Amino acid sequence: MSLSCSDQSIRPRKMKSASLPRGVEVLRCWCGNLCKVKEVTTFSDWLGMKFFMCPNYEEDPLVAPSPYIRPPSPPPQCMYYHWIDTEMPKWVVTEIRERGCRAWPSLGVEERRQKAEAEDKAEEQREWQEYCVKQRAMIDEMQKKNREDELRLAEVYRQ
Repeated sequence: MSLSCSDQSIRPRKMKSASLPRGVEVLRCWCGNLCKVKEVTTFSDWLGMKFFMCPNYEEDPLVAPSPYIRPPSPPPQCMYYHWIDTEMPKWVVTEIRERGCRAWPSLGVEERRQKAEAEDKAEEQREWQEYCVKQRAMIDEMQKKNREDELRLAEVYRQ
């Protein structure tokens, strides 16, 4: 078992009520109440792990529902929680492994799609540059032909 803690950066945010494991006795928190048993539901390093939590500290005190709603009494001060489990349950390890197996193939597909898009964009850019070069050559040729025609006409008028 771990030590009792009040470090709220570690305390899970998403949890559900859970049953007390066999052979574990209910603890009392710092304010003397019997603790509730909770289970972490957030997909994190603590997924599926159970812990004791003070029943007076159900919600995060930093997040008030509304500035106009007054609490019925002073806010609870007891921030007691205590981990029951020290390792993840087997079903959690299996779930993490399965999610990883599903994620890696989709990652490869995404990388291939991005690479194909980049190649297509590069090909379009290259084709556009070739088109621009051909158009510029055609315009230059037409201008040269027009100058030659002007010179020829000027020569004809001069004669």
